[in-house]
Amino acid sequence: MERQDMNIIITGASGFIGRRLVDCLLGQGTMDTMDTSGSANEPFRSLVLVDMAFDQEFHDERVRLVRGSIADPLVLRDAFRSPADCVIHLASVPGGAAEKDFELGLDVNLGATMQMLELLRRQTIPARFVFASTIAVYGASLPPLVTDATPMRPVLSYGAHKLASEILLQDYSRRGWVDGRIIRLPGIVARPPAPSGLLSAFMSDLFWKLADGEAFTVPVAPEAKTWLMSVGCCVRNLMHAANLLSEAVAARRDFTLPVLRISMSEIVDAMASMFGSDRRRLVTYAPDEQLEAVFARFPEMDMAAALKAGYTHDGTVENLVRNALAGRDPSIAL
Repeated sequence: MERQDMNIIITGASGFIGRRLVDCLLGQGTMDTMDTSGSANEPFRSLVLVDMAFDQEFHDERVRLVRGSIADPLVLRDAFRSPADCVIHLASVPGGAAEKDFELGLDVNLGATMQMLELLRRQTIPARFVFASTIAVYGASLPPLVTDATPMRPVLSYGAHKLASEILLQDYSRRGWVDGRIIRLPGIVARPPAPSGLLSAFMSDLFWKLADGEAFTVPVAPEAKTWLMSVGCCVRNLMHAANLLSEAVAARRDFTLPVLRISMSEIVDAMASMFGSDRRRLVTYAPDEQLEAVFARFPEMDMAAALKAGYTHDGTVENLVRNALAGRDPSIAL
């Protein structure tokens, strides 16, 4: 990054992606930041981590923890009490939870983002703002090929609030108040097997169940296609977005991340290659029409612009499986 001794703020720092990102920044993870044209890696003096709670300790004097909801103005004022050089905004109420509690989703997914942008508007120097958006902004009825010109018609409140936040971030960037970078995340795997509020959690559960040799019923058809990325690859893309120089994003700030378009049966086959052919016998399919329509009928994507900008995917299904399971055993990551 251009500025020396940066103050970095990460929201959702204790979440699935946030933990890996923090490990990367503190030099404890297995992923290095990307060294690509138009980017520069610089040291930071402080790392402000914001989340509802933390179940790990940090013995690094650069780390400051802020506990509480980002929807609480007092929490945000505490987090932003020193001018931010870079904000990586990961915190959200995910799709299923936001559908069940509209007001909570609105407050966290849109209201808190607006509060952060307003706090940053008052700074003297514009901060870089990396916003983790979502492919949910596209909605369910997609054309055979998704391109940069594909209309965004979200069918979930989660996607609507993310799209509204994208528009606001573009406008604040246009006015020079922040230096925004928007990346739309696909399904990120493999999330720990615990309640997450994600309707798409079955995709991560498939990895863990088969890795442990347990039976699993997939709620979509074997040929159903989805867009996936490992958490390690996601972190590399977040770091790339944060490291891009201002002039590199002046012409375009938003990208849908490159993905692997994979069927459920391809994931099962890759798991069988890694853990044994018996894994195939552990899988049954019970397609849910509504779930499949939203999460498992993804078409081809034109990724040329995102790849040219330096964003990446996992390369192959086999790499994706290894990298997805690396949270349990980092030695298997590629």
